[in-house]
Amino acid sequence: MRGLGVAVAAALCLSTVSAFADLRITRDHGGEVEKYKAKYKKVAERGERVIIDGICNSACTLVIGIVPRNKICVTPRASLGFHQAYTMVEWPIRKKVPHEAGTRDLMSYYSEPVLDWIDRNGGLTPQMKVVKNGPDLWAMLLPCPEEW
Repeated sequence: MRGLGVAVAAALCLSTVSAFADLRITRDHGGEVEKYKAKYKKVAERGERVIIDGICNSACTLVIGIVPRNKICVTPRASLGFHQAYTMVEWPIRKKVPHEAGTRDLMSYYSEPVLDWIDRNGGLTPQMKVVKNGPDLWAMLLPCPEEW
């Protein structure tokens, strides 16, 4: 009986640990695409859930194309921001230069509902286009269930 009690306690500890292993996105403005691809690939391999609970802009949005849809949910505070990929050029002046191959790569990760929303909103441009909580976002990702 004692062994069973230890096994139950161990199982409870593991379930508690896995609950804390979820990735909660609250304020992510993006960054280098390749770093995000590697990060989200590891999240997907570990079977972690992703809770988008705030801003997920730019490269952060790759999460919705790398982590399985049934492992991602959005809270009422969630928003997704999309724009063209770009490269920073430092000379002769520092500026962003659109990167067509990078933009095509980003687009290849997005599902039909995401691509439809992007098309309905004028396609990817240098300016950020944001989708917030509501029917457009719910077409892309499901609201978080209470038990998450």
